[in-house]
Amino acid sequence: MTVVGPFGLSVRDQALEADVQAGLAAVEEGLLEATKSEVPFITEAAQHLVRAGGKRFRPLLVSLAAQFGDPYAPGVVPSAVVVELTHLATLYHDDVMDEAAMRRGVPSANSRWGNSVAVLTGDFLFSRASQILADLGPEAVRIQAEAFERLVTGQILETAGPRDGRDPVEHYLDVIAGKTGSLIAVSGRYGAMMSGADEGVVEILTHYGERLGTAFQLADDVLDIASDSHESGKTPGTDLREGIPTLPVLHLRAHAEATGAPADLELCALLDGDLSDDAVHAEVLRRLRAHPALEQARRDTVRYAQEARAILAPLPACPAKAALEELCDAVVHRAG
Repeated sequence: MTVVGPFGLSVRDQALEADVQAGLAAVEEGLLEATKSEVPFITEAAQHLVRAGGKRFRPLLVSLAAQFGDPYAPGVVPSAVVVELTHLATLYHDDVMDEAAMRRGVPSANSRWGNSVAVLTGDFLFSRASQILADLGPEAVRIQAEAFERLVTGQILETAGPRDGRDPVEHYLDVIAGKTGSLIAVSGRYGAMMSGADEGVVEILTHYGERLGTAFQLADDVLDIASDSHESGKTPGTDLREGIPTLPVLHLRAHAEATGAPADLELCALLDGDLSDDAVHAEVLRRLRAHPALEQARRDTVRYAQEARAILAPLPACPAKAALEELCDAVVHRAG
């Protein structure tokens, strides 16, 4: 058993391990090349999060999906660079919207250089991703454009909140299917498509990525509450402080509304109050960590990961399929 990449996937096949390691190394080189500019300051800002590391979850999925065709096909690595550049760009923008101070264990770009530089750097990364896409053909461009529309729509829906009468949990799951699931679905799609895999395999890995992406985001929701900054690479409770309604909080509110339990109502009131006070913020985190809502969110994470695994069933047994199944387990493990 060997651990591959920052995400920590265990791969039991030496040939697959070598392919994935080589692919991720090539992606890393591609990211550094794509973030270079003739202006040294732009290079520094654009490479800020690249050099901070990260899980490289999306490139890993591209690499594994490509195993169902020709993993050495010329479009595989560039498409992995595209999805990671796109993801990085959204992080720069997300940190501005969330006023986040840390990302991947380092100061966020907005806290280091200000909001304007962070937003423009994200735009720069989008432009570089588009340049690479242009060489991958019109179908790749169309897929990316559709995914990006879903990603932005998910962000807008999150900002707008659920319409009257809509279940907040259902609304939130739609939001993260767009914000997170769409790009991870593209990762599976690009890997299979660029490798020349059969169309049926492409569709399976696309749907797998969508489901796994939802599980991945739900695991992040749990981590935002349950982890410390060393484990998650960002300040615990960032979403709480910014009033972002993650799944554990939505489950808490639903429970409070259904039962009227005084302790739950009190905790909801704290969440609705000013969490800029560190002592209040710490108290909310402590109480949420002990609340059944957090465990309910963990169960939801497991459910989506299990659904992702089930989607893989029609694929032939092979080391790549086993690795994709283990990726489901790795996502669940992140949520504890």
